[in-house]
Amino acid sequence: DGGCDGRETSNANIGMKSSRLSIRDFSVAIALLVLGAFFALKEPEFLSARSLSQLMTELSIVATLAMGMLLIILGGHIDLSAGSGVGLLGGLASVLVMQHGYSAPAAMGISFVAGVVLWKAMGALIVMEKIPAFIVTLGGLLIFKGMFWRTIDNSTIPVTPGGTSNLYSLLTTYYVPPLWGLLLASVLVLILGLVTLRTRRQRLADGFEVESREMAFLKVFVAGQGMFLFVLVTNQFRGVPLPALILGLVTLIVHVLTRHTAFGRHLYAIGGNEEAAVVSGIPVKRVVFAAFGIMGGIVAITGFMQTAYVGSSTTTVGELMELDAVAACVVGGVSLRGG
Repeated sequence: DGGCDGRETSNANIGMKSSRLSIRDFSVAIALLVLGAFFALKEPEFLSARSLSQLMTELSIVATLAMGMLLIILGGHIDLSAGSGVGLLGGLASVLVMQHGYSAPAAMGISFVAGVVLWKAMGALIVMEKIPAFIVTLGGLLIFKGMFWRTIDNSTIPVTPGGTSNLYSLLTTYYVPPLWGLLLASVLVLILGLVTLRTRRQRLADGFEVESREMAFLKVFVAGQGMFLFVLVTNQFRGVPLPALILGLVTLIVHVLTRHTAFGRHLYAIGGNEEAAVVSGIPVKRVVFAAFGIMGGIVAITGFMQTAYVGSSTTTVGELMELDAVAACVVGGVSLRGG
C-alpha cells in the first residue's frame, strides 16, 4: 500500500509539473495584445467601436472558412480550392440574383447545394481513388477559378441593396439592434450556465472527475463578461454585425460535431493514424466524404458573405483565402499532420 501511495504521489507531482503553464502558452495572445497596442498608439481610432465592428466583420468571414478547413485538417487532409470556391459559389449566387431574377434565398440555396456536391465529388476522388487531397484540391483550385470567371463572364456583378438582392447584401450590412443584442447575450449566458451545470451533474452521476464549482462558475462568468463586453462595444456603433452571429452558429455546429459526436471522434482518429482507424472499424471513407461535404457548405456560406462584403462579384473575390484559413487553423493550434 505504501508503494502504491508513493506511485500515486509521484504521478500527481509529474502531472502538476506537466500542467504548469509557460510564457510560450500565451505567446499568440501576447503578440496580439502588442499589435493592438501598437496600432492603438499610432491611430487612436483603431480601437473605436466602428473600427472594431468592421474588423469583426472581416474576421468572421475568414474564421467561418477556417471552421470548415478545421474539419479537413483534422482528418489529415488539406483543401487548396477553398478560395476559388468562395469566389465561384458567391459569384453563382450573384449571377442568379442580379441577371436571372432569382430571389436571394433561392439563389443562395442553389449555390449552397452546388458547393456540397462539388466538395463531395472531390472527397470521392480522395477516398475512392486514393488520390492525395493536395493534388485533388489543387486541381479544384484551377477548375473552380476557371468556372468562376466563366460564370461572371470576366466582368463585375454588383450586389446592391434593394430588390431581390436585398437579403444578399444584408449579410454584411445588417446589425442586430442594441436591445436585441443584449437580450441575445443574456440568453446565451443562461444557456451556457445550464449546459455547464447539466454536464457537471452528468459526469458526477457517471463517476467521472469534474472541476471544482468555483472553476466552473469562473469559466461561465468570464465567458459571460466577454459576450456582454462584445455586445456593449458593438452597440456603440450600430449593433452586433450579422457575420459575427453566422460565425457563432457555424462554430457551435463544428464544436458539437468534433467534441460531442462519433463523427468528430472518428475524424480525430483518422487524422491521428488512418491505418489504426481502419483496423478499429471506423468508416474512414464515409467520414472523410462527409467532412468534405460539410466543407463545401461552409465554403458557400463564406462565399456569400465575402461577395456581399466586397459589394460585387469580381475575379479577385476569394483569392488566396484558403491560405488565410489554413493559417488561422495553425495559429489556433491545429496540427497540419491531422488528429
